[in-house]
Amino acid sequence: MTRLAALLLATAAAVSGGCAALTNPVADGIPVRHVPAEVLGRPRADLRPLPLTLLRQPEPDVYRLDKGDVLAVIVDGVITEKVGVGGATALTAPVKLPDAQSNTAATGYPFPVNDDGSLSLPGLRPLPVKGKSVQEVEQLVRDEATGNRPGAKVLINPKERDNFRCTIQLLQKRRYQVLVVREDTQPIPIGNGAQQGGVYGGTKKGAGYTISLQAYENDVLRAINAGGGPPGLDAKNELTILRGAYDPADPAGTAAALTDPARRKSGPKVTRIPLRIYPEQPFAISFPDDIVLRDGDIVLIEARDTETYFTAGVMGAGQFPLPRDYDLDVLQALAQVRAPLLNGGFNTVSFVANATAGGIGAPSPSLCTVVRTLADGRTYPIRVDLNQAFRDSRERILIQPGDFIVLQERPGEAAARYFTQTFRFNSFVPEVIKTGGLTTSLGVSSP
Repeated sequence: MTRLAALLLATAAAVSGGCAALTNPVADGIPVRHVPAEVLGRPRADLRPLPLTLLRQPEPDVYRLDKGDVLAVIVDGVITEKVGVGGATALTAPVKLPDAQSNTAATGYPFPVNDDGSLSLPGLRPLPVKGKSVQEVEQLVRDEATGNRPGAKVLINPKERDNFRCTIQLLQKRRYQVLVVREDTQPIPIGNGAQQGGVYGGTKKGAGYTISLQAYENDVLRAINAGGGPPGLDAKNELTILRGAYDPADPAGTAAALTDPARRKSGPKVTRIPLRIYPEQPFAISFPDDIVLRDGDIVLIEARDTETYFTAGVMGAGQFPLPRDYDLDVLQALAQVRAPLLNGGFNTVSFVANATAGGIGAPSPSLCTVVRTLADGRTYPIRVDLNQAFRDSRERILIQPGDFIVLQERPGEAAARYFTQTFRFNSFVPEVIKTGGLTTSLGVSSP
């Protein structure tokens, strides 16, 4: 009867003191086994990296000309100079050797392909060369100079056709200027120029690069490689390609591209390329159109808003970051914040040398509730049994951004802790052992 009265008195004292184990507002959460799969979320470990080869355009079978290309041209009777009184002699053509900008060599006079895709040579009509190979253009010029094309003016005497020189070579490939804008952390170099000795730290200031890419190398992969490499850990796991002019009526750049094919090339258009996707997801890009860059295109690497989770209860209130590329389950998240796990509810402090609580200790808190906010704004409390979680991986749910992890004692654990703190067994037990009470109770006689 005395023990029952003490128990009732202790319970009343706990309730009157506002025991958090009894007033826990999320203690009646939904058990993990009853939670729908869509609420639990999907592991990030299932994500697969996008093959980098999808960000590089395929090698062409033959180089096709367009505006900006420069050709090396030699055509007898077209590019000549007068020498003395007796006729014309071909000029000595300049020679271009490979250099750091280009590995091509060519002999001839430089003539660019015009903006309309035509080639203009002295004495000849403008020739349409856009989309043609260099060999096709050479034959086109030959036919035009010898009068083999309809309407062409004959410039070469038929008697001289056997010695007629007409060579067309690619002198310089066209280039495209694109911008790479980064919002993630960039390393800070140590030293200056050739004296650089490495990098340290980083800055969130961001960086921008103006990059010139040759034709058939003007793709996303080469652009980001020249602009600092793939996104860092503090950047979104995606690339954003901005094309065309800004349209206030369509700031996202999607409506025009979907509804008006005539505006699809001029923009505005926004293409998002995820760098990690689930296996069953299709690649939401049009290959190779979406990864080929043109003049003025912008490759944007956006900074990632730090994803965090929150803690409350016996481990204290706090906010902690979630990793970008891998998962934390509930036990790992609690371990990250040094929560009391299987240690009798004893919170270690860096200024205290002790690693255990005094006396025989108390039960470890095991009532964990993960309060999750759904897409529609509703909160969903998920109850996790920590004692079971150490034995059953199904209880170890993955933590999602914005989760609140509330760790609290069960009422029985709170009562047990109250008794261990109220009745000092650490002074009672040695006396029992000293007086032989323990050995007597075990049926062993004292010496």
